[in-house]
Amino acid sequence: MIWGRSYSGYLLVLGWLYVYSASLVSGGDIVHHDDSLPNRPGCNNNFVLVKVPTRVNGKEKEEYVGVGARFGPTLESKEKHATLINLAVADPPDCCTTPKFKLTGEVILVHRGNCSFTTKTKVAEAAGASAIIIINNSTDLFKMVCEKGEDVLDINIPVVMLPLDAGSSLQKFVDANDTVTLQLYSPKRPAVDVAEVFLWLMAVGTILCASYWSAWTAREEAIEQDKLLKDGSDELLQVSTTSSRGVVEITVISAILFVVVASCFLIMLYKLMSFWFIEVLVVLFCIGGVEGLQTCLVALLSCFRWFRSIGEFYVKVPFLGAVSYLTLAICPFCIVSAVIWAVYRQYSFAWIGQDILGISLIITVLQIVRVPNLKVGVVLLSCAFMYDIFWVFVSKWWFRESVMIVVARGDKSGEDGIPMLLKIPRMFDPWGGYSIIGFGDIILPGLLVTFALRYDWLANKKLKSGYFLGAMSAYGLGLLITYIALNLMDGHGQPALLYIVPFILGTLIVLGHKRGDLETLWTTGEPERPCPHARLQPQS
Repeated sequence: MIWGRSYSGYLLVLGWLYVYSASLVSGGDIVHHDDSLPNRPGCNNNFVLVKVPTRVNGKEKEEYVGVGARFGPTLESKEKHATLINLAVADPPDCCTTPKFKLTGEVILVHRGNCSFTTKTKVAEAAGASAIIIINNSTDLFKMVCEKGEDVLDINIPVVMLPLDAGSSLQKFVDANDTVTLQLYSPKRPAVDVAEVFLWLMAVGTILCASYWSAWTAREEAIEQDKLLKDGSDELLQVSTTSSRGVVEITVISAILFVVVASCFLIMLYKLMSFWFIEVLVVLFCIGGVEGLQTCLVALLSCFRWFRSIGEFYVKVPFLGAVSYLTLAICPFCIVSAVIWAVYRQYSFAWIGQDILGISLIITVLQIVRVPNLKVGVVLLSCAFMYDIFWVFVSKWWFRESVMIVVARGDKSGEDGIPMLLKIPRMFDPWGGYSIIGFGDIILPGLLVTFALRYDWLANKKLKSGYFLGAMSAYGLGLLITYIALNLMDGHGQPALLYIVPFILGTLIVLGHKRGDLETLWTTGEPERPCPHARLQPQS
């Protein structure tokens, strides 16, 4: 490695914390804290986000986002079909009793509390309101449902909830005797957004690049090892295999411990989530991103003879050891890139820098960490499979919300999610936002895919007769099904490993059993090379 084994160990720990703290695919969903969702005639609407563009004294003002109720008529899906309506503030504010003034088709703004949502709506409709906007008592959104035994078949006006800050702003305008008009409409999300296609290609491409790099390194090590065997230099062989590899092989015990440690780290993120804690994660991400980008650039430039010659000269640097001149030349560029991203990460274009740093870090981790055999891979992915399901779904029973989703979104931090994600803006979604995928959904399956290609190359297997094509196809198919499930769940975050792990493990085990290689894959993970003079060739 570039900085030596000590720095590689640091990057390993950092990478694994990133892996397990963010293992999620998401497309954005409604924030709520209500699991009571009765479904009966008149109370069976889908919960949808609602856009509320406003005008004050004829001038366009802010556009707010609310959530529709389980009851009442559905809203228009296009802005041009939504009527511009005047806004009035309820008196009394809770609208639990008949307002003191008669309404003539206005939208009435009321406060939450003192009576049910359906009671407020019926009172507002009887007073002549054309719609009702309920101000929540907090800055999030709440799913409005029907109370047991309530008759909601006679509700004929739309019901929308706005967060406290949005509702308070509207009320201030009305109290200042300004004329406030607004529209209520709920645009539909596209069935598939182009962002998900690009994110799929990004994840598959990252594993593809990391796999070939890892396999090429393993082949070069094997060639060097065969040369040493041919020369009969056992002592030199031992030194070479100890120092040159610079990788860490996962064991069964470490695979299990990783899940335990990661769970503790995830709970820490959940409990300590705040602006300052996100800043700490940003710093750690920048450090890992710098090392990852530097490693990838050095490897890429070393393919050219002039840069390779520069990389052969080293200088000793305090605390870092021997560092090549090529690394020293590239390092400032990598540091500046990470700093620029950190400073401008709130801007709309910052996702590009985050993805570049993230992909570089993922590829570098896949070079440092290796799965030695299929047995360890099965244990690792099985533990990650259960980890994903628990923290996305089961954690709701204890914490009343999905811990993984809350951490990935960066709730209570004032930031747009944690940095340990690859993300692309949703290009044709009227609601905007990002499609995201956690590092863990790439690195964990990637460890087994890179193992498959290393095995194929060392065994001189062709592409069709090897295991890499099957493993890579299984990952791509599993991730594709994840995005299908994501769209069927209206953008609600999905644990990608729930779909990816069965495909990859099932494919490798079935192929290994069918071809008679399962025992070798399961135990040693390396094919026998009886002749040290045999020349290892890449697959074609």
